[in-house]
Amino acid sequence: MHPSVALLQQIGFAVLLVALVVWVAGLLRLMRRERDEAPAGGGAKELLDSVPRQTGPAGPPSESVQLSEAEREAFAGLVRQLTSRS
Repeated sequence: MHPSVALLQQIGFAVLLVALVVWVAGLLRLMRRERDEAPAGGGAKELLDSVPRQTGPAGPPSESVQLSEAEREAFAGLVRQLTSRS
């Protein structure tokens, strides 16, 4: 025990140290549980299959917008600018 360090500071440090150890132990336990419960392969495919399709007969109709000639040219110019910077 250092005489220059107050007792309250030592108690605070001990409390913070215990909280840190408890937090790390909880985090490791949570990570281990997630790893053990993770599906063995095909998890991403199952996740994608659970999302309903947005097109087709069951989905909303496709949308399209008719552009004027000036708008088409402006869009083409914008695409040229963006691709020339790459």
